[in-house]
Amino acid sequence: MTSKERIQKVLANAGLGSRRAIEQWIRDGRITVNDAQAQLGDRINDEDHVKVDGRTVSNKRLKQDAHHIIIYNKPEGEIVTRRDDSGRPTVFQKMPILAKGRWIAVGRLDINSSGLLILTTHGELANRLMHPSTQIEREYAVRVHGRVSDAMLQQLVNGVELDDGSARFEDIVESGGEGSNRWYHVVIMEGRKREIRRMWEAVGAWVNRLKRVRFGTVILDSSVKVGQWRSLKQAESQELLEMAGLKGVAITPIEYRQSKRDRK
Repeated sequence: MTSKERIQKVLANAGLGSRRAIEQWIRDGRITVNDAQAQLGDRINDEDHVKVDGRTVSNKRLKQDAHHIIIYNKPEGEIVTRRDDSGRPTVFQKMPILAKGRWIAVGRLDINSSGLLILTTHGELANRLMHPSTQIEREYAVRVHGRVSDAMLQQLVNGVELDDGSARFEDIVESGGEGSNRWYHVVIMEGRKREIRRMWEAVGAWVNRLKRVRFGTVILDSSVKVGQWRSLKQAESQELLEMAGLKGVAITPIEYRQSKRDRK
């Protein structure tokens, strides 16, 4: 028998949603514990019988064990979703098989973007890292097509208006290129849909390559080839947990094993 924790914490760690979302589910009467409607403040463990919208959450999923964090070097052409009706490849097809739990992607990269993707089995960690209030830097290498002036760069740092609100780069550094295609490294503090592409379009330039190279203190280094993953080192994991304001979470590495698909 494991000690009891607040229901929203247990369900968030199991990957069902953020604590805030689960609290709202409780208010809406969507969750039951041992056939009684759940209340805010209820505490549960893996021996309780929990249902969300009438569907049972397995006790195996509720059980607290060591979690995993990996980074993946996403190639262009893969999507960050579990299933695709069009049959396009997804990043989850490359993930190591888990005895229990599931991989949760920390944010998304669109099909035409590549680079660093963090995945974890700890739902609350993923939700905290994605929440705008955490204010974590994301760095991207961007190849931009079109004439870019100093005034345009200054505008991107000062802020541009998008259809979902203002957005700005924390930093922009030119990093080479030829002709009308120039590379820049840019830093943002959030991850709205196609935000970087839309920001450049707002000043009259277009992104034709986009690669995430850093998330907070986690850097995509040359040890992770395109289409491969590795577990975070202990120090890297602890820094990520500290950024998310989490303590006492056990992280266990997963050994890399080359799949048949990797060898093709």
